[in-house]
Amino acid sequence: MNLSTLLGIIGSLLVFGSVIAFSSQDLHAFLNLPGLGIVLGGTIAATLMSYPFHEVVRVFRAGAHAIREERYDIASDLEEIVQVSRYWYSQNLRGVQQRLEQVQNPFLRTGIQLVIDDTPMDDIQDLLNWRMARLRAREQADAQMFRTMATYAPAFGMLGTLIGLINLLLTTETDDFTIIAVNLGIALITTFYGILLANLVFRPIAIKLERRTEGRVVLMTMVLEGIMLMRKGRTPGYIRETLRSFMENHRDEIRQTESNGEPDPDEAERQERT
Repeated sequence: MNLSTLLGIIGSLLVFGSVIAFSSQDLHAFLNLPGLGIVLGGTIAATLMSYPFHEVVRVFRAGAHAIREERYDIASDLEEIVQVSRYWYSQNLRGVQQRLEQVQNPFLRTGIQLVIDDTPMDDIQDLLNWRMARLRAREQADAQMFRTMATYAPAFGMLGTLIGLINLLLTTETDDFTIIAVNLGIALITTFYGILLANLVFRPIAIKLERRTEGRVVLMTMVLEGIMLMRKGRTPGYIRETLRSFMENHRDEIRQTESNGEPDPDEAERQERT
């Protein structure tokens, strides 16, 4: 599991567990199955009404993958591009084809195959850019579904609160405090469940998916740049240094954006020169 996700889960359990343990005389008061059923069941039902069933199943699988550790071996992909470019630069087509069978990245494999087939440079760029755009659109749609669920959950929490209050009004003439407590518990706990699921489950998963998409797009952009350089007949050394510079510039831009939020004109000018 991703370290930050694991720390977030442990931290949230410790915080909420401590607050509930020290502030409540009865821990069972925060466990209300009817209230949880209203919020969780209503959110899932509304999601199924909003999206096709196969998309809902796929997005839950994507959410499960998002909370796991996912590393991108950029150095390995860069080295594979350089190794293939050596065979291509020396016009060893057989070596290129043999090396292609060992490539693990399907996006890189497609690009190399297009180069082998002597596909025009514009067509290679258009096809690979289209695949990048399709991946970005699909994964952004997955993240949007979790954001939609994050808006449904508090709404169904309020719905459960209204149901509990209505039932509570119907029991005002009774002296049975058990019935009153059950309805009051549903009225209060459903809002708690809705806010908790929205902000501690659905919305964080959506952000995880968006961050994963950003990492994938950066890697695919680097691969695209390497494929285009190989198609142009650049030397393996030139390809390696260019891709290294590309990744370093990308990291610098991320750190720079996080530090002050504004681009550096001098850095932009240096990038244009290169």
